[in-house]
Amino acid sequence: MDALTLLTTRYSSPRLREPAPEGEALNLIKRAAIQVPDHGALRPWRFVVAEGRDALTRLGDIFAEAAIEEDPSISIDMQERARQLPMRAPMVIICIAKITEHAKVPSVEQVQSVACSVMAMQQMAFALGFGGIWRTGAYAQYDYVKQAFKLDADDEIVGFLYLGTPNGQAPQKSALEPEAFFSDF
Repeated sequence: MDALTLLTTRYSSPRLREPAPEGEALNLIKRAAIQVPDHGALRPWRFVVAEGRDALTRLGDIFAEAAIEEDPSISIDMQERARQLPMRAPMVIICIAKITEHAKVPSVEQVQSVACSVMAMQQMAFALGFGGIWRTGAYAQYDYVKQAFKLDADDEIVGFLYLGTPNGQAPQKSALEPEAFFSDF
């Protein structure tokens, strides 16, 4: 897929199935993640790949425990919903900003670098014929989840990148006109 097509047709795929990227495809996705802007060459990117039933189940258990910690009165149904969230794709990449104290590179720039990584991985997956969706939500902020991934106090989970093969047609979206978002200075 050429770059113009990629950048003008990319979409998120909320429904994903096997197969997930593997081998050289996964390697290219990983390489795209670390080829992004990185002020000060701090390399704030950390990624944890959850793939396969066991890993996705462990991630779901972390989500369920986090939900219980946040609300001890949460219903069994909501606990089970939290547990099933990672099962929406055959692979979930947990995308972490490992923050370094730096006089010229504030933490927000380090988080933005990781955000660029998430987008680059999703674009590479799309270019290779896979689908993905970048999800965040409350689980990215819960202390329990951050502790499960051994994050320091300043570190951030920038998102959960769900990857796999699109299950169904691309969503139909109305085309946006750039003029609605750009103006001259």
